[in-house]
Amino acid sequence: MAKRDYYEVLGVGRDASANDIKKAYRKLAIKYHPDKNPGDKEAEEKFKEAAEAYSVLSDADKKARYDQFGHEGLSGGAGGGFNGAGMDMNDIFSMFGDIFGGGGFGGFGGFGGGGRSARPAKSRGGDLRVKVKLNLQEISNGVTKKFKLKKYVACTHCNGSGAQGSATETCPDCGGTGRVIRTQQSFFGMMRTEVPCPRCEGEGKIIKDKCPHCNGDGIVMGEEVVEVQIPAGVSEGMQLTMRGKGNAGKRNGIAGDLQILIEEEEHPTLVRQDNDLIYSLLLDIPTAILGGFAEVPTIDGKAKVTIEPGTQPGKVMRLRGKGLPTVNGYGRGDIIVNISVYIPETLSKDEKKSVEKFKDSENFRPSESIKEKIFRRFKNFFD
Repeated sequence: MAKRDYYEVLGVGRDASANDIKKAYRKLAIKYHPDKNPGDKEAEEKFKEAAEAYSVLSDADKKARYDQFGHEGLSGGAGGGFNGAGMDMNDIFSMFGDIFGGGGFGGFGGFGGGGRSARPAKSRGGDLRVKVKLNLQEISNGVTKKFKLKKYVACTHCNGSGAQGSATETCPDCGGTGRVIRTQQSFFGMMRTEVPCPRCEGEGKIIKDKCPHCNGDGIVMGEEVVEVQIPAGVSEGMQLTMRGKGNAGKRNGIAGDLQILIEEEEHPTLVRQDNDLIYSLLLDIPTAILGGFAEVPTIDGKAKVTIEPGTQPGKVMRLRGKGLPTVNGYGRGDIIVNISVYIPETLSKDEKKSVEKFKDSENFRPSESIKEKIFRRFKNFFD
């Protein structure tokens, strides 16, 4: 379904000021807020639609692009990646916390905060990224790689808690919720915003006696050997993610991820094109004329192919199923053999005399049908 005009969604004109846009959005957000319309899917969609419209029209750069190009001017959806129809409600609340307050819509009649109990946050460790270079054989068959990573790991002296012994207590500032309410004056009056508790960093607990080995963080720099199963068929630039194999989170928090970026080693004779492999076969003139056999390199060795008599330059042969597999799928690509014929640059006197004997032969002159066939092959190459 086509998106509605953002100005129409908010009910304002194109010459509306920033304050007019903010007021219109605030009015719609209150009207269609899910807590005020429980179970009403239509109201929920209008709430999201209004949030999407406001995210664009409240941003000077996005608004300028939208005014000039419409929805097409916003790459990746509304304003470069925001898609109101697919966002979680909490994401929308977070985006506009400066207007409505982080705890839902606390401060606007009291609705919005109810039913959303704050939970203490867990610290998340940072992600790690490694590059792995693979040859065609490894890409074809899949491979297991091992990495020794320098990363943050849980402190063994405190078992990752950051505390000496069990010396933790409930944070007195947030009562163990990990969240506090901040009240401030704004254009619309006093606004309440729910933010992570600065004293306990959103964890709900504080440490009385810090572990001396990790200074209360629960993590120290260490090493870990990680084994990665890389599936067959991966390609240059593809990124694999191993959940929980990144840096450990502080105080038994959530571990980050390990991202593996795939690079391909260049093959000496085969060129990859998706799942197909391309090989340029250069024939000598006698083999092209009389026919014979030639060898074509494959991923695992070589294959012998038959050359028909009178093989023309530009002819294409396929070795079915000799290419690369589809990643996490079925089937394999082919090896595509493009045939060229080698023309010697220099000849001896005897060789030159031998060739001149064929100069006037009709068989050595291309007929009109041959010319037409080669032209069609040339044209199809570019089509």
